[in-house]
Amino acid sequence: MHPRPPCRSTHTFTLAGNRLAYDRWSGPGRPVLLVHALLFDRSQWWPLAADLAASCTVVAPDLPGHGETPMWEGCTPELVAGILARLVESLGLRRAPVVVGHATSAPLATVFADHFAVHGVVTVDEPVDLAGPGLEAVVAASGVDRVPERFRSFAEPREDPGLVAAYRSWLDRPSTLRPVPHARHPADDLHRPRFTPLSDPEGLASRIQYLL
Repeated sequence: MHPRPPCRSTHTFTLAGNRLAYDRWSGPGRPVLLVHALLFDRSQWWPLAADLAASCTVVAPDLPGHGETPMWEGCTPELVAGILARLVESLGLRRAPVVVGHATSAPLATVFADHFAVHGVVTVDEPVDLAGPGLEAVVAASGVDRVPERFRSFAEPREDPGLVAAYRSWLDRPSTLRPVPHARHPADDLHRPRFTPLSDPEGLASRIQYLL
């Protein structure tokens, strides 16, 4: 009898000198590409991926300069989307992915869909407007303050102002969302971020599974 392989496995993918670390959950069916918020890393998806893995192949990369992926010379959404597309292609599943972009990485999911075949796109916790140009505003835009205590270890931001500067082209893109006109204070705003991958992983998993 052979032992069962671990549900999550870690890999690297390299293209044109750009190395990418990623986790894979090898379930059946269509690939789901999970893109973490800026300043966080792929571990923010672990609870959600555990719910998804029975119905799809989950791929969660570290973006350049995050987690175990080194910084690249350039990290525009177009460049990163192109390499992620080749990563998905390398899996040999021959099915278009569902792409999920969290918070400040929502522009990457949109750019991916503009240039490559997708089965669906989900953007979640996309900020309407950043409160400022600095690191604290980027962290706050993810809604990390609303992560339940049991999941806090999966949501530890990298406090690196240089990383914010490297991703300025992402942060300066206009949001596809608009403020809720009748909101009287932030708690009333339906678009207020709440770090959904960790505050409601089951609900987000159901939303993704509906697209499969």
